[in-house]
Amino acid sequence: MSSERVTVTIPSEVLAEARSAVRAGTALSMSAFVTDAVRARVAKDRALAELAELYGGPPPAEELAAARRALGLPTEPPPA
Repeated sequence: MSSERVTVTIPSEVLAEARSAVRAGTALSMSAFVTDAVRARVAKDRALAELAELYGGPPPAEELAAARRALGLPTEPPPA
């Protein structure tokens, strides 16, 4: 897989969390941390698009909340 260098602006508090993950060894590098975050967002967007296709529109909020509860996730999604 090829890679490209990009420049992004990240809020300081988010950057501090990413750096802490690298220092703690839970991320191999800043690039790996950001790549994982982008992949997670892409996977979420794809899953929501698939649900929208099944429902003929966005899935009902109560169904998403039930799915989040079943998965042990917070019932309110984090801001995008």
